[in-house]
This record gives sequence, C-alpha cells and structure tokens, in this order.
Amino acid sequence: MDALEIVSAFVDRINAHDVDGICEMIEDEHVFTDGLGHSVTGMEAMRAGWEAYFAMVPDYWIKIDRRFQDGRIVALFGKAGGTLASDGDLDMENRWQVPAAWQATVGEKGIAAWQVFADNEPLRQIMSRLTEE
Repeated sequence: MDALEIVSAFVDRINAHDVDGICEMIEDEHVFTDGLGHSVTGMEAMRAGWEAYFAMVPDYWIKIDRRFQDGRIVALFGKAGGTLASDGDLDMENRWQVPAAWQATVGEKGIAAWQVFADNEPLRQIMSRLTEE
C-alpha cells in the first residue's frame, strides 16, 4: 500500500471506532498532536487516548473531502464530529461538527505521526454546559 492508501485505511479504522485496528496501523513511537498543539507519544498512550475519546464521543466520525500526498506525508481536509455522551446517552443537543484538517506522516510500519487541525470549541462548549447542569 502507498501512503495515501495507508492513511485512508487508518481513517476507516477511526470511523469504525476500532482501537485495536488503529493501534495495528501506528508506529511504536507514534506521535499524536491535537488541535491545541498538545502531543502524546507511544502505543499504549494512543490506545488509552482513543479508548477514552470513543467513550466520550461514541459516534465520532471523520469525513474527508480532499486528500493530497507529498511522498510519505498526506494532508486531509474535511469535517469531524460526533455526540458527546452524557451519562451514556447520545442526546442530539450534544452533537457537534467542525471543519478539520489532518496531517499524517507514514513511517516504515504505519502511521508515525497524526496531527489534527480543528477548532473544537463547539465540543468544549457542550462539555462546559454539561458540567454546569
């Protein structure tokens, strides 16, 4: 598989909420960088992070509208969204969607780095509202 095919398969695993599949596709020293610039490194940290995120947003999704490849770097542009779970319920009031972009660096075995470029203020606002209730 070329870099674009690997990244597309990775997005499919994210959309399937397949934490084991995500982990199978990343390098041991994978670096994840969120939209605020915070980074997490390593397989176990990534496993824990994705499990926690899917518990918080069980229907999280990524929709890719455009893809560009430059060697082992792939840029993706589209949207991300989901519903913040509140006491295990997926209330429509807690649904969000944002424009987003991602940069993936493909290493020898899989995704070496995944960086998200998105303003998750809508999600933060929902979280704030729920903590006030």
